[in-house]
Amino acid sequence: MEASLSHHELVRPWRRATLVASLIAGVELVLLLVCGALLVARPITHALRHHAQQAAATSHKAATATPATRVQQAVKHAAATPKLPARSHTKVLVLNGNGRNGAAHTAAMQLQALGYRIAGATNAKRQDYATTLVMYAPGYRPEALRLAHDLHVNVVGPLDGLSPKALDGGQLAVVLGAS
Repeated sequence: MEASLSHHELVRPWRRATLVASLIAGVELVLLLVCGALLVARPITHALRHHAQQAAATSHKAATATPATRVQQAVKHAAATPKLPARSHTKVLVLNGNGRNGAAHTAAMQLQALGYRIAGATNAKRQDYATTLVMYAPGYRPEALRLAHDLHVNVVGPLDGLSPKALDGGQLAVVLGAS
């Protein structure tokens, strides 16, 4: 009986079995790749979502920060900067802009007690400033931020309405306001 089976008849069942086994292996490979992608994609997706939420929260804080908050942050940063010269190397002109008698002299004494040199203490041209502000000559922004931090002042800016000559040799000016 064995002699009556041809070569093709013996190969045909093996060929069919090989095709079925290859098809099953291919399906298993696709399933393993999909499972692997899901296992790897889930932590990556979680990390990306977490990073995006942090970035959105940071940009939201920056976008909603008031100008006073931004100045406070800049003041804190400048106050922490160790490269500033000593307060005794900074001359401050104190201007009374609130109309109270003796306010400039009192503030000058407080600044002197903190170590600042006083360039002068006098009345401002106007007496209707609502808030105290610190102004600085070109190149003295870090010192102005430190002075604002020392005085708990939120408004800091370059000289406005004053020439550097009007500072009487000082680098900074404090205009005392009503608050």
